[in-house]
Amino acid sequence: MAGVVRVGLRHPVRWIIAALCVVVLAIVGRAFAYGQIEWAYVGRFLTAKAIVQGFGNTLLLTALAMALGIILGLIAALMRLSENPVAKAIAGGYIWFFRGTPIYLQLLLWFNLALIFPSVGIPGLWEARMVDVMTPFWAALLGLGVCQGAYTAEVIRAGILSVDAGQVEAARAVGMRGPQVMRHIVLPQTLRIITPPISNEVIGMLKHTSIAAVISYNEVMHTASMIYFVNNRVIEMLIVCSIYYLAAVTILSILQSLLEKRLGRSLNRSSRRVASEEGAGA
Repeated sequence: MAGVVRVGLRHPVRWIIAALCVVVLAIVGRAFAYGQIEWAYVGRFLTAKAIVQGFGNTLLLTALAMALGIILGLIAALMRLSENPVAKAIAGGYIWFFRGTPIYLQLLLWFNLALIFPSVGIPGLWEARMVDVMTPFWAALLGLGVCQGAYTAEVIRAGILSVDAGQVEAARAVGMRGPQVMRHIVLPQTLRIITPPISNEVIGMLKHTSIAAVISYNEVMHTASMIYFVNNRVIEMLIVCSIYYLAAVTILSILQSLLEKRLGRSLNRSSRRVASEEGAGA
């Protein structure tokens, strides 16, 4: 008919891809719904005391190892940025070694440190057997934390170097001292820059703690494996672990978004303050 305008489907490829995704999700959902999964066991062990304690150990190890990694990373980053060649060499060697070897290997090295150092302490004052001191917890903490420090050092160093040198010079020109420049100019911008990668490192650390099962640290994956070795409910226990990990990552992602917004507002306030001081100085 005259006057009738035929409108074709816009972006047909997008609709086809969306339909395929829906079909795949439906197939996967049906497989989980009708597969050989005892969902009653999932609900039962989701709040089991051993699993809750295991996940608590996972969160504890994540927080402590990440704190250790940030401290070591900050020190190593400052050493690499210093003009002291010895400090640069030490920091470079530290980063080279711990980024160049697998975490799995490092955990085993820490856990078997007694084969190299049978005892530890101060002769005549206090001594202890290394095999008693280097428990699975300490081996996991040192293995994960020291390795994390090597990666965090490069993130922090890149964040500091990314701050515009012109802003630092302008701040000093209006009379701001070194600590003030670091507090109001360099640190806020560095924090804003490194927040996303550091947040990703925290999420990665949460998942890397599962490797500590190799040295029998009682995190959630090791606890779940001990349970399914007894009741043979492998997939059910793995689903329980998945739920805990996904819940923790979701919360961490929300906290990351809130922190980025807060740092963004702080940076805007600092920029306006410096601009007003520059105007007053002019």
